[in-house]
Amino acid sequence: MISQPMLSRLVTLALILTSFSACNNSRVYEEYQGMQKMSWAVTDTVTFEVDSHKERKVLSTFRVKYNDSYDYQNLYVRYILKDSLNNTLDNELLNLNLFDPKTGKPLGEGFGNAFTQIDTLPLKNLSTNSKIKVQLIQYMRSNELKGIESVGIKLEKE
Repeated sequence: MISQPMLSRLVTLALILTSFSACNNSRVYEEYQGMQKMSWAVTDTVTFEVDSHKERKVLSTFRVKYNDSYDYQNLYVRYILKDSLNNTLDNELLNLNLFDPKTGKPLGEGFGNAFTQIDTLPLKNLSTNSKIKVQLIQYMRSNELKGIESVGIKLEKE
């Protein structure tokens, strides 16, 4: 016979395992690249190679992990999308706000002095049978952007 405390633990364990198995399985691709010196040099192009996928509609996001030593309110990033033959499919300048312009408080989620801000990438209705390359280049007119810890992208089924 199972005691009441043991039964309670088993039920709790079952609920935890069920919640893990019920997690949203919509992720198609997710990768982050850390910055070695906790800064992003103007000469550093961050590149992600995404394998082919069959999803017709994909929600794409760009993610930046930064800390309070970042000197600016926002981050300009050049986003370049290329196909497997290295043809440019898209080339846009993105503006991501990292700090509130009035209060100076960090935007995004985090704790301590590190935060992650998320913004949409313009990858609408992208379906491909070959690899694509997503390149990100900082466009802040500064040789080194201190306080940038990592950048990443995530593709999810809509």
